[in-house]
Formats: sequence, C-alpha cells, structure tokens
Amino acid sequence: MKIGIFFGGTSREREISFAGGRTVFDNLDKALFQPVPIFVDSLGQFILLDWQYIYKGTIRDFYPPVSSQPPSLHHLQVYIESLGELDHEARFHAIAKVGREVKAEELPQLMDFAFLALHGPGGEDGAIQGMLEWLGIPYSGSGILPSAFGIDKIAQKNLLHALGRPTPTFRVITAEEWDSTDHAATLAYLVRELGLPLVLKAPRQGSSIGVSILKDDSLPKFEAAMERSLFRKVVTREEWQRLGEQDRLAWVQHLTDIREGIGLPVVFDDETAPIYHPETLLFALTERLETAEQVRLTNIDGETQVLVESFVAGREFSCIVVEDPTGLPLALPPTEIVKGEEMFDYRSKYLPGLARKVTPIDLPEDKIQEIREACEEMFRTFGFQVYARLDGFVAHDGRLFLNDPNTTSGMLPASFFFHQAAEIGLNPSQFLTYLIRTSLAARRRAGLRPVKLAQLLGRLDTAVAGRQHEATERIRVAVIMGGYSSERHISVESGRNIYEKLSSSAKYAPVPVFLTGSADEHKLYVLPVNVMLKDNADDIREKIEHAEAGEAPHPILARIRQEASVITSTYAGQALAQPRRISFEELAQLADEVFIALHGRPGEDGALQQQLEQYGLPYNGSGVASSSVTINKFETNQRLREAGLRVADHRMAHKLEWQADAESFYRSLETQFPYPFIAKPADDGCSSAVKKIKNRAELEAFSQLIFRTEEDLMPGPAEVLSLGFKEEFPRKDAFLVETLIGRDGAAHFLEITGGLLTSYDEDGQLDIEVFEASEALATGEVLSLEEKFLAGEGQNITPARYDADPAERQRISNEVKAVLRRVAEVLDIQGYARIDAFVRVRQEGEVEVLIIEVNSLPGMTPATCIFHQTALAGYTPYQFIDRILEFGKARAAKAVVK
Repeated sequence: MKIGIFFGGTSREREISFAGGRTVFDNLDKALFQPVPIFVDSLGQFILLDWQYIYKGTIRDFYPPVSSQPPSLHHLQVYIESLGELDHEARFHAIAKVGREVKAEELPQLMDFAFLALHGPGGEDGAIQGMLEWLGIPYSGSGILPSAFGIDKIAQKNLLHALGRPTPTFRVITAEEWDSTDHAATLAYLVRELGLPLVLKAPRQGSSIGVSILKDDSLPKFEAAMERSLFRKVVTREEWQRLGEQDRLAWVQHLTDIREGIGLPVVFDDETAPIYHPETLLFALTERLETAEQVRLTNIDGETQVLVESFVAGREFSCIVVEDPTGLPLALPPTEIVKGEEMFDYRSKYLPGLARKVTPIDLPEDKIQEIREACEEMFRTFGFQVYARLDGFVAHDGRLFLNDPNTTSGMLPASFFFHQAAEIGLNPSQFLTYLIRTSLAARRRAGLRPVKLAQLLGRLDTAVAGRQHEATERIRVAVIMGGYSSERHISVESGRNIYEKLSSSAKYAPVPVFLTGSADEHKLYVLPVNVMLKDNADDIREKIEHAEAGEAPHPILARIRQEASVITSTYAGQALAQPRRISFEELAQLADEVFIALHGRPGEDGALQQQLEQYGLPYNGSGVASSSVTINKFETNQRLREAGLRVADHRMAHKLEWQADAESFYRSLETQFPYPFIAKPADDGCSSAVKKIKNRAELEAFSQLIFRTEEDLMPGPAEVLSLGFKEEFPRKDAFLVETLIGRDGAAHFLEITGGLLTSYDEDGQLDIEVFEASEALATGEVLSLEEKFLAGEGQNITPARYDADPAERQRISNEVKAVLRRVAEVLDIQGYARIDAFVRVRQEGEVEVLIIEVNSLPGMTPATCIFHQTALAGYTPYQFIDRILEFGKARAAKAVVK
C-alpha cells in the first residue's frame, strides 16, 4: 500500500512536522507499506521530495535551495516566504532542485492513503482533510469538523463551559480591543476576573506557540505577552541604538524565528507593503529608528484574538486517546510532565532531558482512571476520530482540568505519541500500522468510498497476519545504548533510531539492550519497548533499578494493557516484560550480531569490543586497538602529527599539577596558549564540556568544574562558563588544552565534519569510501550537542561550501577527502567514522586541513549530518546501517579464517 506522508507545512511548527514526517517515513513497516514523501512548503505547495532531503536537519538546510536565494551579506538561512512574491518560473526552479511539484489532482495516482504529520493551521484545521475527502483519498486522524474544532482553542473553551466541564476560567481579547483600550485597565480587569498568574495563548496555533505566563501585574510584561500572542513586536529607538551590529543581527534573527519570535513576512505599523527577508528588516529598522521613537512590527499571518486563562497550579499531564477496533475511545496511560519552568514550552517538549515525562503519572489508580475517563469523554464529545492528544492538569485540590486537545500529536521518536503506545507493547512501526488501519476504518464508516476501502482493509489485515509469521526468520541484532557518559542521552537517541530503522525492515529483528554500571563492570539489560522509549537514559536506568528492587509496574498499566489486548494481540506479537539483566554469554545466545550505539566511554574505547570478540559477536565500528587510540584525543593528535598531518598545538593539563599549585598551573597554560584557547576532556564525547576559554576567570572555572570531587556542579563556575539548562560537565583527572584554530589570513575558512564507510574489495583489502563533508554552523562559540544531533537545532550545509565555483569546490573537496582518508589509514579506522576538521583555503588555492578529532562511533540520531552525507552517496540511512552491519560480519568471518 502506498502511503503519502504529508509533512512540513505552512505553520510555525513546520520543523517539528518535518522531523515527525521523517519518523513516520523511517518507521513505516516496509513489508506492508511504500512511503511517498509529500513535503508541503511554507507557501502550501505539494512537493514529491527526493528521499535524500528527508534526512536534512532542518528545512532551511535544503529549501529554498541556495541557487534560488539572493546574495546574503550575513549568509542567513531563510524559508521560502522570505524570497518574496515569486513568479511561476522561480517557484518551479526552486522545487526542481529538491523534487517535483505535485498538483492536488495528481495525488490519487501517487498514494492509496495519506498520513498527515502536519501541525497547526493548514494541517490540523480541516483544510487538508477537506481536500483529501474531495479527492477520495483516505487519511489519518480526525475528519474535517473535529479537526476544525480541534484547532480553535476559543471554540473548545466555549463548548466545555457550556457543557459544565471543568476548564480554567478565561477571557478573550481581540486585537481591535487591545489597540483601542487602556492597557493598564485591561490588565486590572483580567487580574480581578482571573487572578494571577495569567496564561496568554494564541488561539489558533500549536500548543507551545505564542504562549506566555504572566506571574505578576507588571504592565510592560503584560504588554509583551499580548504582543507575543498577536505576533507583533514594538521596538524603540533607545533599545535599537543600544545594540551593536552583531547584536542587532541576532535580535532580528530571534524576532523572525517562527518558534520563538513573530516570523516573517511583517509590516511596519499600519503599512501594507510586507518585508520578507530578515536582512531587509535589519536595514529597514536601522533606517526607521533614525527618526522614529518606536516602530511596531506585525506578522501578516498573525492572530486577531488572544485567549487569556487563569493559571492552574498543579500537575500537568498529556494523554493519547485512540479508537479501539470497534470505534470506541481507549485512553493510553497519561504522562506527567515534570519540568523546571512553569510552562512546557517548545524546547522542553521536543528536546530530550529538558523535561521529564513520567508514564503513567504517579497518582493512585482510581485518579488515573478518572483522568482516562475524562479524556475518553472529551474525545467523544468533540467527535475526534482515530487518535488525539488531550492535555490537562490535576489541581492541588484534586480537581481535574482538561485543556487544549490536539488532533495531531508530535511524532518524534520519544514523543507522547510513541511513548504511551509503547506502554501497551506497540513499537513505533506497529503503532503506525494500527493507526493506518484504524483511519481506513474511520473513513469507511464516514462513507468515503466504502467498497474500495473495504478492499484495502482486507489486504492490509491479510498482510499484517502474514507479517507476524515472518518475524522469527529475521537476523537478530542487539542494539546497545545508554552508558554513563555525559552523552548517554544522545546514545539513547542513536540507539532508538537504529532500533526503529531495523524493526521496520524485512531483514532484521532488533533487540534493545541498555548498558550501565561502571568501568569495572558493564551491566547489560534487555529492554521492553516501553522502557526503551522512556524520555532519556536516566529514566531508563531508573526503571531498571525499580524492576531490580522488585517494584511492580503501576497497577493501572495491567488494566490498560488488558483493555488494549485486542489491539496488541494482532499488532505487537509478544507481551511486555520487565527489564532483564543478561550476561555477555546470554547476549551471544539472543543476538547474531551487535550494533554499538554508545558514545564516549564505554563504547568508543575498545573495552566493550574486546568482550564481544570473546563471544564471537560481530559488531560495528573500529576494532579494539584503533578504538583505544581514537577515544583519547591527545594520543590521536600525537599519532596524526607524527604521520605529518596538521593538528592544533596541544597538551594535557593534570589535576595533580592544579592541586599542587593552582597559580603555577594557570600561568603555565597561559604562557603556552594565549587566550582564547580550547579546553575539553581528552577522552569523552565530541561535544561534551568543549569550551572556548577567553580569560583567567574562565580557565579557573573550567578547572574547578572538571577537577571537582562532588557530582553536583558548583554554581559560581557554572555561571562563569554560561552552562546551559541541565548541561552536564564530566569529572576528570586531566583535560586537553589546544590552540584555537583560526582563519590565519586564509581566503576561506570553515569547520567541517566528514563521514566514511569501509568495506572489503574482491581481494579482501580494506576499501575506504569518504563522503562529501558537511559544513557545520555554530550559533555559539562551539557546536553544542543539540546542534550536532537533534532535529531542527543545528544548521549543517552538505556538501560544504568550499568555493562558489562548482569545479573549484570539487577540487578542494577532493583534497579534503584525501586527508580524511589518510587519517583513517593512520588510525586503522574500520566500519565507519566521523572526522571533524577545520579547512583553510589560501588565496593561491592551497588547502590546509587541520584535524580536530575522530569519532569511531558517531552519533546516529535521525537528524545527524552523517545521514546527509550518505544520502549524497546514494545510501538511505537503512542501507548505510545495513552496510555497517555487513562489514562487521565480514570482518568477524575474516578473523575466524585467520
């Protein structure tokens, strides 16, 4: 069955939709379905996307293509609406670079079913549902009317109020009222009617967009919150003139961000001519504020009303409700959102580790059942179909408030959507199959092409039944994830991605395995799917500890699983179990080979590889000897320098020296390395605690943190280094200091990261395929973990822009690739790897490649740039993973022959 996946879209949540569409594309069971990627751009055009672009980190990494964009003084990446009013030919050329435009009437020839991963207006409001009904294409989720109702927060509130259902007290302020009334009087009225804090929302946006919490009766804060929900911004001449050139650019970039700012296009005050491009806005603001005291910017697609609610103090939860096979609502285990801030905002919702998701919410069984029944009732009352996500609060006095239903949920790998389905035993691939089947049944019940849909349902049911019998014939791959390094959360993201790619294939049967313990003892646990899909590594470890302590799962889970057994008996294949400790000997019994998805120690240091070799288990990545070198950045640099390759000047800084005489320790480093320089752990992951040290205060803070004896961070040094929320900092006995690599007068200078893949040729000799490198763009002083690995966060341009002339760009690229190949040869890298480097291109064309570090087990999260590179070489992520596994088996076979 051909499944058209609609993703991207016109809304402010388009990046999450893009990432969610990729998740659906990857997790659809390839034995049952053929995915057809339909990217919806921000102008609403349908594009049959070439598959390789699905794996870009953000939409702006590939669309609009560079060739369609005007020259940018600041090299800004923009969405296509920032190119202004494009004629047909310009649109055609932009689309042709990434796929081909599809007219609506052509969609029935491309697909049997439409899976909607779109968010917000244009995706959840009934518009695209109506178009698909018109075309006779069955689609996922709710129909036209419940979708239109589900996007309108004010209509929802009015209905709940009319039905006497508990919902926070609210008022609606229109833009016209706001512009014509006294703001102080409006605030006083709202505080009198609703109390403090106040919650302000944009009523037709996603649940995390245009939302503010006002904790006190500050008029300036209230005005800013109202403007945020209306997608407006007032800027004064005084504010603007205080900013330097770089700060003005950063201000405009933040303002035009579709998630945190007001987005583009905008108009000035009451003018009608839109400003489309952020640089045009930058210059226009500078010009206007030469004379005007202030200007107001308004997004042309902003809101006309603001929903103001009373704040509910209590515990926040989210509950996915699905239809069971008979069409009745079935609430999955609700998840509590435990966070540091009052608001579960866009970043905390989608970045692992920023907010904890506890499933089920830690309440007595009868209270959870009350939540479930209330959610099921709302599902029925609003006429939702197939599935919905219902959010709410349990107030401190026990009252239950439901709020903000969503007919489309976020579909990232660890989102509520998959997180809760895993609690009844469905992995993402199985859950998607069930939702497609349920959607077909819902559309048929509503009268859409009943004969045709009955045939599709019959074929799908037969195929699903046959798929269950195939499962025992697939190759068993233990995917080892977790660990105890500061990159353990990224390891879980990588491991889950590998698991999901393999589980949706016809060839492999993955087994999730979590590694914890210490350097002295590696502990392995086989994970049930519900534990694997916990939010992060610490949550997984906590579940393991609870199981080992003999704690039974929450009693509500047995009840829900029993209610869902009619679903899981058909789609899940096997019942859920508790995490189970296994030995390496047992690992060899349950798996044919291993994929190590760990980062840092353990995983990249050769110790785990040595144990796997003892039991004859093939594995991915480099062997024991090479891994034990590349884990140590200092030793790696030494070997590369000895081989004639360029690296930064470097030395180790030891804790013993610092303890003996801190002042001499600092002076010694300052004598050898002028500020600024780089400090980082020598044997940890690629982005863990990597800092640009600019002065003595930062050097002292870095030393105090990395040499500390207690686990907790010291607030003073952490503040000096501007450590982010929940940023981790390892403890070590030494750290690596390197000179800061700069342009040094080169005509062109950029940071790149290049991947490679090895195989054996016909003569059994190692062949190294080096991919086109990606150019890495950091928003801060160094690339963060989020920028490297998480969807929508980093900006990577693949292939790297070494030169504007294509032939010269390729010449430089070939030289860079030759250096990276030489690095792999010197270090005996096998399987695959990622090498980070700086590239200088001199005026006369000479190319200098300075190696930063080597990652023998690079991150394999859905958005990581190694997948952008392999796509250019013609490998889908699954094919790349398959090649990695096949090499591991071939290497093991050669070792046996020897």
